[in-house]
Amino acid sequence: MDFLPILTFAADRARKNFNKKVRQQSAVQENFLFDLLKRYQNTELGKQYRVADIETIEQFKDRIPVLDYTAYEPYIRRIAEGEPNVLTSDPVVYLNRTSGSTGKQKLIPVTKRFQNILGWANLVSLGFLTHGLRKRGKKLGKNIVLNALEAPKYTRGGIEYGSAGPGVLKMGSFFYKQLFVHPLDTFKPKDYFTRSYTALLFSLKGSPTSIGSNFPMVILQFCNWLEEYADALIEDIETGSIAPWLKLEPELRASLEAQLFPDRDRADRLRSILKTEGRLLPRLVWPELACYTTARGGTSDFYLQRFPEYFGDIPGFGAVFASAEGTFSIYPDLDTDGSVLAVETGFFEFVPPDEWENEHPKTLRPSEVKVGEYYRLLVTNHSGFYRYDIGDVFQVVGFYEEAPLIVFRYRRGGLLSSTTEKTTEYHVTKTMQILQDKFAIRFEDFCVTLSDNEFPARYLVNVELAPGYRLDDAESFIDAFDRVLKDVHSYYEIKRDMSVPPPRLQILKPGSFEIVRQRQVERGIPAYQLKFPHISEDRAIVSGLEVDRVVQLPS
Repeated sequence: MDFLPILTFAADRARKNFNKKVRQQSAVQENFLFDLLKRYQNTELGKQYRVADIETIEQFKDRIPVLDYTAYEPYIRRIAEGEPNVLTSDPVVYLNRTSGSTGKQKLIPVTKRFQNILGWANLVSLGFLTHGLRKRGKKLGKNIVLNALEAPKYTRGGIEYGSAGPGVLKMGSFFYKQLFVHPLDTFKPKDYFTRSYTALLFSLKGSPTSIGSNFPMVILQFCNWLEEYADALIEDIETGSIAPWLKLEPELRASLEAQLFPDRDRADRLRSILKTEGRLLPRLVWPELACYTTARGGTSDFYLQRFPEYFGDIPGFGAVFASAEGTFSIYPDLDTDGSVLAVETGFFEFVPPDEWENEHPKTLRPSEVKVGEYYRLLVTNHSGFYRYDIGDVFQVVGFYEEAPLIVFRYRRGGLLSSTTEKTTEYHVTKTMQILQDKFAIRFEDFCVTLSDNEFPARYLVNVELAPGYRLDDAESFIDAFDRVLKDVHSYYEIKRDMSVPPPRLQILKPGSFEIVRQRQVERGIPAYQLKFPHISEDRAIVSGLEVDRVVQLPS
């Protein structure tokens, strides 16, 4: 039985139903809110806020304050101990653990209803993807997905907890084989590189139509390993075995090798590509590849600049914008940055910038936002959160029917200030994107920090060049960084002219940012969930790294 046509038919129906809902988003949002309040009126927090008495949206805003995670943390600790009916009347079946890349790790309550909503959003997203591919004369087949399976962990109250991502992989073997080109066992090695290598090995024997991961940096690393280990991968395909030097548990090695058969023809074809092109690239080894799926917006845009090198004109797709805390928007097409507010996954409020510092900010409904403006997003959803401030800043870039199209720009807490200029990750990422094109170079990665023992501190632009690239005129580059950042960020221009010292460029040796990422993994952040900061107030983030060259503008 071929399951994929059934799935794509259901996804297309979900897409059409979503299109109907966004045409009446105000009513859908209001119905969601009052259904949720009725459902949770007898929970501890529901009684505390007397949500049963709330009859209008204005009453809801007046009665319940804007809250961040610290307000909910004591309740969630009790949920983890097994106490029911604290935030949700539905039983908590799982606790999503955030990665901790941008702050301390958090636990988010998950109910069956919460899971079903995410599943629905993913189905709508699949409907948009298949519709977009059809318009381009393509179709979706089996996929490569870069993720991991975690061993179950349980709180003292007996509730399973872990990362949000791997949960989607816990499916029956029949459905898995229908959807993915590499076997489920490729997710099981403990070592991150070993997982990627075995996924590469089996994928090279198949004909995937898409490749997906949470973040583009993970896909780029996958592409780099395809190049670096081309000879070893081809040899394994030819012999039907797995490289003996790979860190692979004996039982898992036996299971994987039992599913791997010698394929000399495929090995010869790959060798021919390697000889002709000098390396293996996804667009060459998988000619049926129709798209890649990964996060868009924010720091992702910097990494996506390098994708044409590996994927040519193969389009990208953002799928669903979601976090451990909830599902926020769905991408309506390929190669687009704006995603449609997911009006059935939560009740959403937008906080305009002039209200960000107010303890009780005035908020806007989705229909009231303006194109081009930036907003903080509040969500009320089936995690038991009311008016929860997720800490992210979005820009509205248009409307899809009656629902806003939003793009994630930066974490509100992620700011860099020598004095009071409040430079965001979006500002420096946009600057570096412009400079990569201007100087015809590519960076492996970068991070802007502040100098030690200076007041005001100067910006330290720490960069690592991608393999094969050189920065011959470093003085012109750091001068251009200063000028472009002024254009992108007006407050930097004002403060730079008044008091901020000139920036300094530090060109790091190859492999430097891999060391930084490994430090994050050692802190307990899963490798496939890394969100590498492109600005950091942690002045030690690049400590101990070797510097090739330092260039500073004259004061």
